[in-house]
Amino acid sequence: MNLTHARVWRGTMPVQYLYTAGVAGERFFQTLRRRGVLAVTRCAECQVTYLPPRLYCERCFADLSQAWAEVAPGGRVHTYTVVCEDQDGHPLDPPQVVAFVRIDGTDGGLIGRLLRVRLQDVRVEMPVDAVLAPPRRRRGRMDDIVGFAPRRALPRRRTP
Repeated sequence: MNLTHARVWRGTMPVQYLYTAGVAGERFFQTLRRRGVLAVTRCAECQVTYLPPRLYCERCFADLSQAWAEVAPGGRVHTYTVVCEDQDGHPLDPPQVVAFVRIDGTDGGLIGRLLRVRLQDVRVEMPVDAVLAPPRRRRGRMDDIVGFAPRRALPRRRTP
């Protein structure tokens, strides 16, 4: 190809689009908004619990459109990174921790900021729970999950 014949068109091009989360994604987001739990799909054949949910099993192609379940939004830190600059290159004070959290009872996970934790206390396998926006402020979007905070240990019972 001869690049001397390449042309440039300067200007704007009006583009309209509508992004949808799809059938499974819409159910996931509406369940999160209304009930504060995570909608998942489970393949009985492969024993895989999908989060994000799928309408078919990616291993055996089974129809999962009727295989819905719900799980609590908690899990364990699988990996994390420390973010020291914002998207414009300005320093963050304090730095933020972003983690991939494997959600309990599923074969998947979610990414979110770790909240209410000191950097030196973060560790892989740390149990965390999702911090959700208050019900009246949830909109059926990913930011309904504000982040993840360390799971509180249950108080020990005193024995007489």
